[in-house]
Amino acid sequence: MAYRMATVYLHVTKRSPMTGGRFFCTIHTANSPGKSTGGEEWYDTMTTFKLVATAAMGLEKPVADEVRALGYEPNVENGKIYFEGDETAIARTNLWLRVADRVKIVAGEFKAYTFDDLFEGVKSIPWEDYLPADAEFPVSGKSVKSQLGSVRDCQAITKKAIVERLNGAYGRRGILPETGALFKIEVSMLKDVATLTIDTSGAGLHKRGYRVGQGDAPLKETLAAALVQLTRWSPDRPFHDPFCGSGTLAIEAAMIGQNLAPGYNREFVSEQWPWMSASAWEDVRAHADSVADYDVELDITGTDIDHRMIKIAEDNAAEAGFADLIRFKQMQAADFTSNKENGVMASNPPYGERIGEVEEVEQVIRGLGQVMKQYPTWSVYMLSSMENFEELYGRQATKKRKLFNGFIRTDYYQFWGQKKRD
Repeated sequence: MAYRMATVYLHVTKRSPMTGGRFFCTIHTANSPGKSTGGEEWYDTMTTFKLVATAAMGLEKPVADEVRALGYEPNVENGKIYFEGDETAIARTNLWLRVADRVKIVAGEFKAYTFDDLFEGVKSIPWEDYLPADAEFPVSGKSVKSQLGSVRDCQAITKKAIVERLNGAYGRRGILPETGALFKIEVSMLKDVATLTIDTSGAGLHKRGYRVGQGDAPLKETLAAALVQLTRWSPDRPFHDPFCGSGTLAIEAAMIGQNLAPGYNREFVSEQWPWMSASAWEDVRAHADSVADYDVELDITGTDIDHRMIKIAEDNAAEAGFADLIRFKQMQAADFTSNKENGVMASNPPYGERIGEVEEVEQVIRGLGQVMKQYPTWSVYMLSSMENFEELYGRQATKKRKLFNGFIRTDYYQFWGQKKRD
């Protein structure tokens, strides 16, 4: 469950984030969250939450690396990266995590074999520490390998238990107004363990705000960022995407190259929470702006055979602020040329899943493999569901990584180049 850790100079036994990040010198009660029953002196302190960043299958390590880089110690499980942090951590991880799907507060976790277990467990969580009396709190749910298999019933019972808890805490009766800030709650049943979380992100973290157009099968921004990170590309090396589509890989590379926070230009649902201080978000955004390297020189290019996708890619890049930085061109992948060394080519080529496309895609991959033999110092990274990709490309991959592009199982084929030294 969510817990508090504090450094204080007076004896205090309970605290609520609803107090705005400070302690009273008195004990808070469930019936009066954040309200003083005695002295009025305040003492600055810090609340630590149990947080979880969710990730697509296969991307747990890149997310854990990002969490660690921000100064938090990750604990990795399937699709979940747990860590501890205060309200600043909520703001920082939402703003900076490129590969995670969402950041959530873990409000409670307990065994639940019956609906009575679920009701009592949910009701025992101090929801008043998170939700004001007018909070809007829709409840979603999922159940895997649990006795409580009816997701709809789990949602209804969770909602009822939270209502009873909040009514008791705020001295109310009946239906709550739910006209205030949004707190999206999820009840997740996994092997008879109920986990209650509160979403701090709102829209998924892949929503960067720059995508004004897309093709039929766009690459998710979070996956694109992971693909760039896994290449170990650095801004002093050229980067090229020969199947650029709507430009997502190139744009994510540019954001990484300039050290831009991916969430800088969007809003998050927790910004509207009464106990999240506006200064926390302001400070995190100000710091993100101060560490951005807008003047770094980047050599990032993208090509596609479809002129319509080139126009979409250019529009998306312009929306992201890279109109004059990323160069897009209509061109076949096999027509690639470069006078640079030690470059990185990364892409999500067509998978040939539609009838009649397989032979065409296979020929494209063969052509790309042939042309890249002329560039031995370039490293090539291709995400593909084609099991015979190495055979078509004409080279055994240095390394493969299993990833999912949506629901499609793929491999990230890595063909490392020969490092040319000056």
